[in-house]
Amino acid sequence: MKKLFSAGLLLAIIHIVFIPFAHAQLTSLPDGGNRRATVSEGIGITNITINYNRPAVKKREGHIWGELIPAGYVDQGFGTSKSAPWRAGANENTTIEFSTDVKIEGQALAAGKYGFFIAYDPNECTLIFSKNNSSWGSFFYKPDEDVLKVKIKPVPADKSVEWLKYEFTDQTPTSAVVALQWEKMVIPFKIDVDVVGTQLASFRRELRSEKGFNWESWNQAAQYCAQNKTNLDEALMWADTATSVNFGGDRSFTARSTKAMVLDAMGKTPEAADVMKKAYPYGSLNELYIYGRNLTRQKKGQQAFEVFKINYDKHPNEFLTNAGMARGYSAVGDYKKALTFALKAQAQAPDQPNKNILNTMVKKLQDGQDIN
Repeated sequence: MKKLFSAGLLLAIIHIVFIPFAHAQLTSLPDGGNRRATVSEGIGITNITINYNRPAVKKREGHIWGELIPAGYVDQGFGTSKSAPWRAGANENTTIEFSTDVKIEGQALAAGKYGFFIAYDPNECTLIFSKNNSSWGSFFYKPDEDVLKVKIKPVPADKSVEWLKYEFTDQTPTSAVVALQWEKMVIPFKIDVDVVGTQLASFRRELRSEKGFNWESWNQAAQYCAQNKTNLDEALMWADTATSVNFGGDRSFTARSTKAMVLDAMGKTPEAADVMKKAYPYGSLNELYIYGRNLTRQKKGQQAFEVFKINYDKHPNEFLTNAGMARGYSAVGDYKKALTFALKAQAQAPDQPNKNILNTMVKKLQDGQDIN
C-alpha cells in the first residue's frame, strides 16, 4: 500500500507542476523569419498606424504575385473562410488604425482600428477594411464584417523590394498615400483628412473638459481660427471667453491681441484696433516689440511706430526698445531719426548675432534704405 500511495502522490505532484506551463509561450521571432513592423504618420492631428508582419521574397522573384499571393479570394485549407483575401502581410492580422474619421480614395471611413486585407488582381486590387481586427491572418475572414472596400490599380515598381513594407508617400498638409511595396509591385491608396474640421471638433470637445478652465485654451482655439480664417463667429466667442475676468485673461496682452486678430479676419478693422489699444498697457517689453515687428511686416508703418513708442515710454533707452524705435521711424520713412536709435541699440547689443543685425540696420539707414 505504501508503494501505491507514493506512486499516486508522485503522479499528482507531476500533474500539479506541469499543467500551468502547458500553454506557455517563449518570446521568439514570427514564423518563417518574418519581421514585425509598425509604421505611423500624422496628418493634422489625425494619427494613422499600421501594424504588420514583413515576409521576404527569398529568391522567389516572379512567383510572388499571382502565385504565392493568389488572385482574388481562395480557400486556404484552414479556418472557417472558404473564400479569403490575402492578409496584406504575413502571420497575424495586418491592422490599420485612424484616430479620427478619414477618407480612403474619397470614400468615408470612421475613426477606429481595422483588419486590413487585399484581394489581389493584376489589373485592379480590392482593399478591404474589416471591423474584425483581432483574428489571425484571413483564415476566419467574413464578408459581412467588411466596413469599406476600395478598388485600386497596382503599379509596377522600378526595383525589387526584398522585405514587404508599408510607406507613407506624397504627403500634403491634408493627405498622404500609403504604399504597400513588395517584390516589383506597389499597391498605393490615398488617405485624406479634413484637417480643419477635425481640429475644430477636437477644440470643441476639449474645451468642455478640464482643459477649458484656463484662458490659454480658449485663446489657442481662437488663434487657430484667426490664423486659418475659419469658424470666425465661434472664434470670437472663444476669444471673448479667453479675455473674460472669470477665466483670467482680461489682463493678458496675448488674449486681447488674439481677439483683435479674429476681428481683423472678420473685416472689423476699427473694432480690432480698439481692442489692441486696450491691450497695450498689459504688454511686456518682448510682447510689444514682437507685435510691432509683425505690424512692420504687414506694412502697417504708423501703427507699428505707435506700438514701438509705447514700448519705449514704458522701458526707455533699452536695447530692444531702441531697436524698436529704429524700426518704427524707418517704417514711417524718417531714416535720420531711425539711425539715431539704431546707433544707440548698436552700442547696447548683448551678443554678436544682435550686433551683426544692428550693423546691417545702421548700414542700410546710412544708405537711406528701410530696415523692415
